[in-house]
Amino acid sequence: MARPDPLTKLIEQLQRLPGIGAKSAQRLAFHVLKTPREEVERLADAMREVKDRVTYCSVCSNITDTDPCYYCTHPGRDARVICVVEEPENVAAIEKTRDFHGLYHVLMGALSPLHGVGPDDLKIKGLLTRVGNGGVEEVILATNPNVEGEATAIYLAKLLKPLGVRVTRIAMGVPVGSDLEYADEFTMHKAMEGRREV
Repeated sequence: MARPDPLTKLIEQLQRLPGIGAKSAQRLAFHVLKTPREEVERLADAMREVKDRVTYCSVCSNITDTDPCYYCTHPGRDARVICVVEEPENVAAIEKTRDFHGLYHVLMGALSPLHGVGPDDLKIKGLLTRVGNGGVEEVILATNPNVEGEATAIYLAKLLKPLGVRVTRIAMGVPVGSDLEYADEFTMHKAMEGRREV
């Protein structure tokens, strides 16, 4: 039996989402078909509202529905410390720890010459302007612990140090709760390099 055209179109659109393959898209599409109309309309409205109201903060580039964002305007945040991350979802990961109370700066990616991502493609100028305006004492480079993240951290450190700010890198190494035998050599190297006194 041939599928009705609207269902086929929905499956095709769902497949374009990250992590959704053909079977998952089909399962989701049939779920939408069986779901009461009001629920589907709430989902569609939520998707429209995200596109209409959510934007990027003009200061830190984090996602927000008010500009400047919550973190940039909150009086309880420490403006002397800026944590630099690659993507907006990294802010949420750091906030989960409840240990960081400074400000953020989202680069919107990492340097990757192989993928055509250079310094001009990232939100680096805004970071340099923020630090150059004064008041910032430390910049924490919290880019991902991979080749692109490391290259980005090294590049940023070279640009930031001449501005007279302390530049630090998040610690990396063996995750809590894992066994040393499963750590690859890069992870072990970083763990040994980042050791501290007990």
